Amino acid sequence: MTPDLEAAYAQPHRRYHTRNHIEQCLALLDKVPDLTDAERRILTYAIWWHDAVYDPTASDNEARSADLAKAALRDFDDVSIHARDEVARLIRLTAGHQVEEGDRLGELLVSIDLSILGAPADRYDAYASAVRAEYAHVPDDLWRSGRAQVLQRFLDAQVIFPDPGFREWLEPQARENLVREIASLS
Repeated sequence: MTPDLEAAYAQPHRRYHTRNHIEQCLALLDKVPDLTDAERRILTYAIWWHDAVYDPTASDNEARSADLAKAALRDFDDVSIHARDEVARLIRLTAGHQVEEGDRLGELLVSIDLSILGAPADRYDAYASAVRAEYAHVPDDLWRSGRAQVLQRFLDAQVIFPDPGFREWLEPQARENLVREIASLS
């Protein structure tokens, strides 16, 4: 990790989007079989940079994180222009978590990023509490309605996890967690 990334993930306003989130994502990537070395490297860079910019008051965090990754990766001798572009593309997918069918790297990154949704209830609840702390500036009534809308979009989606392996593993628990949190917000 570069010093800039270390500083970004240690910002005091972060409660969930910290280095711990990155390390959990990297641990999940380590378990994914059948990736080439190049694919694994691209996904590793995308994970490291996908939340590099995290301002809860902004709507362009992913785009800014993608731009930051492209700029930073220019200093890496082993990263081609194509790889930099692919890392940036993958990071941008985390904005809406929508992936074209057959985009294996996109499916993997989005599924890894969303994996907390399918965590055991106690871990999910800690995540939900941490995200609320990151949005402490939002009044409770607005938080409850806005958060419920975001969660309902995931719940209404045909699938939450675009990668079939993650879907089989995490989708049932994710749906339980989402229903439970939505109920707690009303």
